[in-house]
Amino acid sequence: MRVAAVALALSFAGLAAGSGGRAASDPWTSANGSVASQRAVTATALDARTIPRLRVRWRFRLRANVTAFGAMTSNPIIRGNRVYLQNSASSVYALDVRSGAQLWKHTLDAPNDGPNGVTIGGSRLYGATDTTAFALDAATGRLLWSRRLTNRYEQFVGIAPIVDRGRVYVSTQGFPPGGRGALYALSAATGRIVWRFQTIKEPWPHPEKSGGGGSWNSVSVDERGNVYAGIANPGPWGGSRAFPNGALRPGANLYTDSLVVLAGATGKLLWYDQVTPHDVRDYDFQVSPILATVGARRVVFGAGKGGRVVAWDRTARTRLWSRAVGTHLRDLGPLPVQPARVCPGLLGGVETPMAYAGGRLFVPVVELCSQENAISSKSAFARPPAEGKGAVYALDAATGKTVWQRQLGSPTFGCATVARDAVIVPTYDGRIVAFAAADGRTLWHTQLRAGNNSCPAVGKDVLIVAAGAKYPGIAHPVTEVVAFSPSR
Repeated sequence: MRVAAVALALSFAGLAAGSGGRAASDPWTSANGSVASQRAVTATALDARTIPRLRVRWRFRLRANVTAFGAMTSNPIIRGNRVYLQNSASSVYALDVRSGAQLWKHTLDAPNDGPNGVTIGGSRLYGATDTTAFALDAATGRLLWSRRLTNRYEQFVGIAPIVDRGRVYVSTQGFPPGGRGALYALSAATGRIVWRFQTIKEPWPHPEKSGGGGSWNSVSVDERGNVYAGIANPGPWGGSRAFPNGALRPGANLYTDSLVVLAGATGKLLWYDQVTPHDVRDYDFQVSPILATVGARRVVFGAGKGGRVVAWDRTARTRLWSRAVGTHLRDLGPLPVQPARVCPGLLGGVETPMAYAGGRLFVPVVELCSQENAISSKSAFARPPAEGKGAVYALDAATGKTVWQRQLGSPTFGCATVARDAVIVPTYDGRIVAFAAADGRTLWHTQLRAGNNSCPAVGKDVLIVAAGAKYPGIAHPVTEVVAFSPSR
């Protein structure tokens, strides 16, 4: 048994690089660490041995809470001796990773609930406001180009861009009335639109009351340059007495709640799979797809607010397995006319990206149910997010079976993140917990001075997390970005 445990720990320490176009040991240069979205790092001093010695290295104060979601919902990125981050006003900062000192700030005033954020490619940073994609000089913060994307039918941008092969991938979202979110490839050099993919296949029969589509989390790119995106839900949710269960928008409502795969050079649709046809519960399939090689098989993993993790063979383009995580109740088919408890509820399920390492998926889950019915609007379904709980699942990537599971006292609105053989999960109440990837034992925990609804970044010897959420249980919150490093 001891030999087996050692071998298992070594398998996580090795974290074989996935086949998503970047090795897992690259710097944390995009929202999910790399374009494969594995959220796992090997080139770091942080592991199960050093994480218990984490102490605060520096704090950087975020002075404004500009949206209801707080001061920061984005994932910091790291390259070399610099940290880059974007706040909820869309302003971008460059900090010294060793001291937290501000090197420059590109000030914007465009409130964005996110999850927004920046990515780096070459000497440039790429980001977006709620309406416009842009590029900055990474050394100085000087604006190089901007491209407005929103219009009457594409009303919002809330996504961290991804850059690959000279193209910047970003998305708009659509809301009622008439919204039709789209995926874009822009020229990294100029911001010119290279292609646009409409994520709502057919016109809405009642556009004055319908909308949806687009991506909320960053896309992923494989070694061939193909783009993988998880698409958001259709609306309205629920319905009305005249049009119960989303009858305003009959049919499957492609390509909502789907995994969509596009050719990176042209935007041509290569294949797709819809996970929730005709969604009436706001079950976006929104988290960034994870690209990996499991055994000899090229695999993509996806998940979303419906609380289901799905694996596909990328070569055969077929499902391998589907696994429900968290509590499930009345989550399939039409809603009842009379109010009933539905799990996951409006803000439940897999809200934020998963991580992959050592043949396992690490899935953050929000446990929050709602009272829902076929004839009420979304406002009737909502519950305060602080009433929820959280969990983290470790799934066998080959089969979807649960290897271990741990419950958390607050929702996981931050991503799962792997540093060698440890899994780091922040929660809405401002706690950060690190688990051993092999068996789920707790390695370390700490308390931030505000709530958390953004994701960590891991550098060579540093963990960076934002305390930017308005968690109601913290009386006098201090919104800030905090860097932790092991004590000597």
